[in-house]
Amino acid sequence: MNTISLKLPDRLLERLEAASRARGTTKSSLVRECLEKSLDARPVGGKATCYDLASDLAGSLKGLPRDLATNPKYLEGFGQ
Repeated sequence: MNTISLKLPDRLLERLEAASRARGTTKSSLVRECLEKSLDARPVGGKATCYDLASDLAGSLKGLPRDLATNPKYLEGFGQ
């Protein structure tokens, strides 16, 4: 594994340290995880899809059917 160094504002470093303590992991591991998530979220050289931008919201609403597209009750009259 290669090593890099970077400069962080004090507040961001405090947040990183607090998050790594809360997760019981190292700062390096947390930074790698965040970088991977960030880089995987957007297609290289392309525009982000609506799902890319809102994927953290998917499944976050409570009390709704799991998938409206698979329940015939909710598809009644669709496409007519």
